[in-house]
Amino acid sequence: MRVAVALALLIFAAAHAAAQGADRRVPVDPNEAPWDAIAKVQSNIGAHCTGVLIAPLVVLTAAHCLYNARTRALLQPVSLHVLFGYQRGQYRWHRLVVHITVGPGFDGARGAAQPADWARLDLAEAVPVTPLPLFAGSANPGMAVALAGYNQDRAQLLMADLGCHVLKIVRLPGDARFLTHDCAATRGTSGAALLTRQDSGWAVIAVNIAAGRAENLALAAPFGN
Repeated sequence: MRVAVALALLIFAAAHAAAQGADRRVPVDPNEAPWDAIAKVQSNIGAHCTGVLIAPLVVLTAAHCLYNARTRALLQPVSLHVLFGYQRGQYRWHRLVVHITVGPGFDGARGAAQPADWARLDLAEAVPVTPLPLFAGSANPGMAVALAGYNQDRAQLLMADLGCHVLKIVRLPGDARFLTHDCAATRGTSGAALLTRQDSGWAVIAVNIAAGRAENLALAAPFGN
């Protein structure tokens, strides 16, 4: 009886996975490049997102991760903790935030995606890992990309989808663009870097700002440069 039940559950799980599409996410080592530049951004109110080191003292993430719906205001820098090398409650480096810059006109009360949904976190101390550069080229539909973050369903591990692609691009005012992609993501992956691999290594194309069942949305913008 137990064998029959177990077999039925296995068949159901396989059928469900097939219906939903295979989950391509795999755990990656947060202490190995380029994944060591990916950070878990935690707040004192219990929320967490993902960020990416783009300079020794700067982490890029999504602005909505820093919005406190209860107070209707952005969190203060002292409320944030940026953890590098995070895995199962342990981390290699902990950095405090001394200043936050968000996209011009960002409104945390808006439910819709917006081109200002990015934030730069200035760290109190540099992190001894190699930052990932911002992509200097132009993204195109069909372009191979990867997404690594601390997903809500696997929040203790850095999970990456290494086999996904850009689906659509929508150009926005101010040289910003929305990129729809098919990388697997959940809540918690907001702020994660959409990456592409170049001859010189990995680069940040965009920041993930929304997760859906079949596709996800990332934002490419000047990011305060």
